[in-house]
Amino acid sequence: MSERWVTPVTLTGQHVLLEPMALEHVDELSAAASDGRLWELWYTTVAAPEAMAASVSQALARRERDGEMPFIVREAADGRPIGSTRFCNVEAERQRLEIGYTWYSASYQRTAVNTECKLLLLGHAFETLGAIAVEFRTHWFNHASREAIARLGAKQDGVLRNHQRLADGSYRDTVVFSIINHEWAAVKQHLRFRLARHQASSR
Repeated sequence: MSERWVTPVTLTGQHVLLEPMALEHVDELSAAASDGRLWELWYTTVAAPEAMAASVSQALARRERDGEMPFIVREAADGRPIGSTRFCNVEAERQRLEIGYTWYSASYQRTAVNTECKLLLLGHAFETLGAIAVEFRTHWFNHASREAIARLGAKQDGVLRNHQRLADGSYRDTVVFSIINHEWAAVKQHLRFRLARHQASSR
């Protein structure tokens, strides 16, 4: 096997810690997803507790087969599991990848968590891996996700119509956003500013 482009790494910030996912995280991820019963949102792919073991196994299989890197997201202060995210659709030869499969416990949505997670992931992608572009994809009807991606500073590239068939038989129109390497300096400054505002408002 050729040398992997994306290798296991732990990314640590002030609010969050991103740790490579492992099979022993199944119960913790189930507990995190139960905060808000996230699997009941039809336009997301968060596994229900009874399906979490299979979901984690699939993520780890894709890590080995496709060079992806799934993470469990923890609260930095106490190590509490609060979500998951992933480097996926890795194209090492083109130096492109996607940040996806992201979800957070309901209690941590619209907090500093997503901003800092993306700051850590994008920083690693552009500054360590040398990526030339990072994509974000979401369901057309996931308006909260689309707004959150736009707030990061990503630009919408387009919509892939009938891009995927979901488990319930419906078809997903996928909205594609991206940030390219030449934009990273400005996006990084923007994310740091947003993070500082989150911190100031929480005092």
